[in-house]
Amino acid sequence: MPVISDPEGRLFRMNRVSQISFDNYTPAGDVAVVAICLVMVILLLTSYVSRTRSFRIFANILVSLVIAALVNIVYHALLSNYTLGFRLWIYITRVLYEAMLYGVFFLFALYSIEITGLERRQARFVSVLSTLLFIGVIAIDIIRTLAGTGFRLAEDGSVLRSTNVYLIGYGLFVILLAALLYRVHDRLFRRVMYGVYGTMAVSVLLRFGQLALGSSSLTTMTFVFPVIAMLYIFHSVPYNITLGSVDVHAMEDMVRQMHSRGADFVFLSLLIPEFDQEGKELPAEIRAVVRRYSADFFKGAFLFQIGNGHVVLVVSKHRNPDFEERIQRILASFWKEYQHFQKPFKIVVGESIDEISRKNEYASLIRSVERIMDENTVHRITPEDIDCFNREEYILRELTDICHRRDLEDPRVLAYCQPVFNLKTGRFDTAEALMRLRLEETGLVFPDQFIPIAESHGFIHILTEIILHKTCSAIRRLSDEGFAISRISVNVSVLELKDESFCGDISRIIESNRVPGEKLAIELTESNSEADFMIMQAKIQELRAKGLQFYLDDFGTGYSNMERIMELPFDIIKFDRSMVMASAEDERSEKIVENLAHMFADMEYSVLYEGVETDHDEQRCRGMSASYLQGYKYSRPIPIERLRDFLSKVG
Repeated sequence: MPVISDPEGRLFRMNRVSQISFDNYTPAGDVAVVAICLVMVILLLTSYVSRTRSFRIFANILVSLVIAALVNIVYHALLSNYTLGFRLWIYITRVLYEAMLYGVFFLFALYSIEITGLERRQARFVSVLSTLLFIGVIAIDIIRTLAGTGFRLAEDGSVLRSTNVYLIGYGLFVILLAALLYRVHDRLFRRVMYGVYGTMAVSVLLRFGQLALGSSSLTTMTFVFPVIAMLYIFHSVPYNITLGSVDVHAMEDMVRQMHSRGADFVFLSLLIPEFDQEGKELPAEIRAVVRRYSADFFKGAFLFQIGNGHVVLVVSKHRNPDFEERIQRILASFWKEYQHFQKPFKIVVGESIDEISRKNEYASLIRSVERIMDENTVHRITPEDIDCFNREEYILRELTDICHRRDLEDPRVLAYCQPVFNLKTGRFDTAEALMRLRLEETGLVFPDQFIPIAESHGFIHILTEIILHKTCSAIRRLSDEGFAISRISVNVSVLELKDESFCGDISRIIESNRVPGEKLAIELTESNSEADFMIMQAKIQELRAKGLQFYLDDFGTGYSNMERIMELPFDIIKFDRSMVMASAEDERSEKIVENLAHMFADMEYSVLYEGVETDHDEQRCRGMSASYLQGYKYSRPIPIERLRDFLSKVG
């Protein structure tokens, strides 16, 4: 009976015609490796995974493991059935098996470089070192075999090997990978590091544990554990199992892939605003409809969720050449379903556009179009929409720069104002500060164009700081020139109140401009959120202590809770233009507005009517408990420097 050994150099005897020895090696471990890798491939094919460079390396690792497992089975089968004609194949399969495992180590190193974003110089060093180690250990093993000092088969079938080069290479690669991961540990989330180190530790322990037991059945399996960790930690893009969708990052990845291949696609976006809020989700009956649509109407469609109540269906034109007909069918079916759930919606339909694909901005384009859409409508993307979106993107870039600079004198932010007529004094002594942008490519930009963008991207507070600073500067100049000015109000977004530094920022700007607090007022719009109400109440109390007054803006539009209004210490209630218009419709409407205003006046609130445009408007508002009047009858918004044209000198 000849003496043979496995790739690790353990010697054992077996009959030349016997089956594989189950005392030292069984193919079960390698068969399990192939099965596990196939399961991972199935999961990758039936889920959405970003096709990044790191994923391509991951796929190559799977292929290498499958090849290594199959080669190892063949290698041991040849050993267990040794004949003279198998000698060359035993040498080839042994070298190939070890080369595939070293190749997996090499790919592990490349993968680590990719996911950690290692600097170019360091990445090049690790790549070169890994390549040299990969080539070196294989070359040394082959040379030693050819020289008769390494692995070899005697004429009688005896297999002999001295120093185990494979184990040395294994240890060196483990040290290299451990050192690399430690070098970049501050770049990765701690739990991720624990996951990676933990699976590596299990693999190494199992590797040397089976060596101590004189077995080699699980050698390939030890490489699978880190691969499972990679799949779970780095490549899992889980479906929303009740909706069948993946997230917006997956959509961006799909657009990137399709654009790189020159593949055209169609997208359909559904927004149900009522549920597109934090803490909410689409109800079960709507999820069922969306889930069915994503599977039944198109071939190979992918559904992406870009908001709690916002989904986008992306469809390949190549796989759906009759996409126009299919779009009409899905819209007709949706209208039927709408009769059941009756929730306001917005649907946007469009085709891939090279300019937008290149910038990968479909989610932003869709939201831009939705902002100007009416509810319960379907809108098809047009070239005009693209122009509007590009304008918004330019405004966003400018707002981003304004925010980063934090220059309170930024010349792109203009301070405008609209004079307010005080009925008690019979003169203009207050005003509302308004904001405009003047940008190089667009000229003058109005608030309805840039305020929603600023709010959605977190830039609104710096704009408020700038306009407050410029308003304070104007008040100081006008006061120094001897003009009688009671105060100027500045609009503030409820979103800003959530910032812990809000009151401190406001106070700092007022104090730095040496303006008394009573010369400033803040206009707020009521919110229907309990959390917003509590925050608003606290911030108003804090700033009132510094002399600031507060206006309730836009009373009569949207949400108005009288109990909440009574609990907030407002000084002035601003009746929206819609209330002025409603009071002119009929006697009943006028009575309602008049009684509301009278009630506020009796409770010692001042009432300001905005949107006064005619003498008739003015006369009617004077009879409805007005304290202040504002509107085009007196002045359109003007640069704040021109406010002196409306003010009187003191005395």
